[in-house]
Order: sequence, then C-alpha cells, then structure tokens
Amino acid sequence: MPVKLGLVGLPNVGKSTLLNALTRAGALVANYPFTTIDPNVGVAPVPDPRLVRIADIIQPERVVPATLHVVDIAGLVKGASHGEGLGNQFLAHIRTMDAVAMIVRCFSDPDVPHVTTTLDPAADIDVVATELALADLAILERHLDRLRSAAKGNPRAYATRIAACERAKELLSQGKMLHGLAESDVEQAAWAEPDLITTKPMLCVANVGEADLPGGGPLAAQVSRRSAELGLQDVVLCAALEAELAEWQPAEAEAMLADYGLQGTGLQRFVWAGYRLLQLLTYFTTTGGQEVRAWALKQGQTALDAAEQIHSDMARGFIRAEVVSYSDLDRAGSMARAREQGHLRLEGRDYIVADGDVLHIRFAL
Repeated sequence: MPVKLGLVGLPNVGKSTLLNALTRAGALVANYPFTTIDPNVGVAPVPDPRLVRIADIIQPERVVPATLHVVDIAGLVKGASHGEGLGNQFLAHIRTMDAVAMIVRCFSDPDVPHVTTTLDPAADIDVVATELALADLAILERHLDRLRSAAKGNPRAYATRIAACERAKELLSQGKMLHGLAESDVEQAAWAEPDLITTKPMLCVANVGEADLPGGGPLAAQVSRRSAELGLQDVVLCAALEAELAEWQPAEAEAMLADYGLQGTGLQRFVWAGYRLLQLLTYFTTTGGQEVRAWALKQGQTALDAAEQIHSDMARGFIRAEVVSYSDLDRAGSMARAREQGHLRLEGRDYIVADGDVLHIRFAL
C-alpha cells in the first residue's frame, strides 16, 4: 500500500490549490467552505537529481520518478470533534493517513473569505490541533473503558496498556501532540491500538501571498514559532504561485523563481519535507536500457521488502540483490565500470536498503 500524506486545515486555506499544484489533479477550487467533500487523491512526483544522473548514465527509454500520495481532506472547523461541519467525515478520513500536513493561511484575499475576520495563523494552528486532540481524547476514553472492563478478570495483564493510555490522555489534556512522545516501544504500541490521530507525524505549511516571498513575512513567522512550540516541522510556500508555475515550461518557471529570489520551488521543499516526515528513502532500479525508476521505501526495510514493492513474484522467488550505491555509480560513470571496480555487491533478502542504492533483484519464477 502506498504511504499517504493528508492535507488538513481550516476551510479556504489553500489545500486544494496546493494539491492541484502538486499533481495537476484538477480538484475543485472555490471560495466557500467544504469545496472538498470527498478526499481528492493526487500522486506527486518526488524531484531527485540522482534519478536524472542515473538516466544520463543508463540512457533508458523511460524514466519514472518516485511518488508521494497526497490526499486533500475536507476543511475542519471549530467543533469538528463534536460533529460540527463535516467533523465525523473529516476525522474518519484523516485516521487513514500515514502523516499529516496542516495548511495554514498566511495570505490576504478579499475574494476568499477566511473563517475569522482577521488572520491569526497561530490561533488557526491551535484550532486544528485542539480539535485533533479532542477527537483523540474521545477515542481514548472509550478505549480505556474497554481496557478497564477487560482488566476486571485479569488486572495485571492490562496494567501496562492502561497506564500508557492514561499518560496519553494526560498529554492530550495539556494540548500536546502525541507523535514522538512515547517513552517506550510498549507505550508506542499501546497508543497505536486506538488509532489516535495525534500519534501521526505532522508538519505545518505556511501558505503565504506572493508579496511575502521569499521569506514568508510576519504571518509565516508565527507559523514557524507555533510549530516549534508543538514540536512540528514547518515549510513556507505560496500555493497560488506554485499552481501557476506548474503550468509553465521549466525554463520560464525557473526565471520566475529567480525573480522572487527563490532557489527551487516550494513544492520541492514540501515534497521533501513530507518524505522526511514519513521516514522514506529512495532506491533505484534499472531494466536494461528500457527503464530507470525511483522507488520510495520506509527506512529500515529490506531488499525483500523492495522486491515485494516491485512485484510479488520477485519477493516469492527472491534469490539475491545486486547492489551499487548511487555515489559509486556516479563516479564510475557506467554500470560496467562500477562492476569492474568492485562496487557491485551481492546482498541477501535481509539486507537493509540504503538511500540511493541501485538494485537489481535476481529471482526465480
């Protein structure tokens, strides 16, 4: 299953515009709340200069980048945890995500009304964070009731899980996100049982106006400060500009970015932030002269996991993986020279794939 990054936030903050820029998915954009009713799913290519270099070396017929699945979820409003707006639907969708990107409005536009009369990004972050925490508290209360009921017949068997969930409840009551706060694997496992939203990795995205580029301005600074207080990463971009640039030729887009004093697009920064958030790495495969492809894989996964991702037949018939690092291939200049120089090595199914590995899986049908 592909990993999924969910875009969440208050209505009219630019989630659908950002998704369009990322994927050209054509999500409906309008200036009223709940334009996005059903989750729009887009597949964003992951920019990677290493893929370009490998393609230069191999000269394949086809080059395929790694991708990040991005889901635009209906806007959250205050009271969502109690069913306000599309609260229950919103919360059901977000629980299926692997990580969350909270889009925060930092731009003024009289044609696109905000849910409040003034822009206050820190307060908006708090609204979203509070609703997520309240939703988790409600889930956790019900989960604790079930654990306590089950513990009546065997208290010692449930004591650790109950203690872990009670600590999670206390942290949520203090307005804290749970991600990264588990003190042990046992606690982490106990928190995973009720599928709590705030255990998911999260980042904040300051969606600024063009006039505030390149730095983002004072509103983006508010996002950065509040994100740091919550222990979250943050990214600054202008979704409207990114959506416009996505339709331009690369040379024209690069010139426009230079006019704004930007090196690279905000989309690239966002995708890579999502990649880091999801703890992904990139490995590459080559199919003779036909294809060079980049793949996203969870850090710590094995050559067998990579084979399964490519095709289940590869995993079933796995023999070995031929591996060369990107840096060695880059220096050698060709796969043949990398082999001659001893950089190509054979690894078994338990080999932990490293970022930048170029793999060729040997398997038997």
